[in-house]
Amino acid sequence: MGTNRTAVIDVGGGFRSIFGAGVFDRCIEEGITFDHCYGVSAGSANLASFQAGQLRRCYKFYTVYSSRKKYASAGNFLREGSYVNLDYVYGTLSAHDGECPLDYPALRKNPAGLTVVACNALDGSTTYFDKSDLAQDNYDILKASSTVPVANKAYMIEGVPYLDGGIADPVPIRKALDEGYERVVLILTRQRDILREQKKDVLPAKILSRTYPAAAERLLERYRTYNDEVALAKEAERDGKVLILAPDSLCGLTTLSKSMKGLNEMYDKGYRSAEAIRDFLSD
Repeated sequence: MGTNRTAVIDVGGGFRSIFGAGVFDRCIEEGITFDHCYGVSAGSANLASFQAGQLRRCYKFYTVYSSRKKYASAGNFLREGSYVNLDYVYGTLSAHDGECPLDYPALRKNPAGLTVVACNALDGSTTYFDKSDLAQDNYDILKASSTVPVANKAYMIEGVPYLDGGIADPVPIRKALDEGYERVVLILTRQRDILREQKKDVLPAKILSRTYPAAAERLLERYRTYNDEVALAKEAERDGKVLILAPDSLCGLTTLSKSMKGLNEMYDKGYRSAEAIRDFLSD
């Protein structure tokens, strides 16, 4: 795909992340690859399946498995303290002997780099995991990156509690550019020109502050970080370094709520938007 070093960023966004699943399915079909992949929250799961070359695997998770109470339910929250059962999603379903296993050997063999973003709940710092932190049937870094604050309890890795990567570095465009990638495809799951607002994070941050005050402070600033990073991406886009793919509507989807109609519409938007990638990488 040309001579430039290339990267893709998927910022996640719960059920809205099916937009990215559509993008990557088209990339798989057309043989489009990247030198490095950066994943935040559910975006990291999309990228794991993409690097493994598993066409429409993520689509099944968003449209079939997510309707199961074991996957996401108030019952999960009451019993375990987490609305989404990440061990079910990335363990029971995704293990080598699971119902829809991640092809870990294929992911490992893929030469592309992988960065998974998470937030250290103790100090609010950004943690960048990589492919060396994965192992067969050990997808803890994907769980950590996808741990929505308050809706899920912090996910522990080696004694450290982690929360959703979107708290700390919601759009890791600066990291991709600083690491030398000259053509970056950025997948957003909100409309590109609508600023993020703080108000939806105020109550979750207040609750989170009781246990992880530093992470709560980062959550309160997430809107500003997100908006600044998208602004940087737009600036780089004007210079021909970045291609932003974003839906023109949210199809009624939110981080934790969905409809089958909305999911399919969002998937189709992602699939169609990927048409622009090949020319962008080839210029």
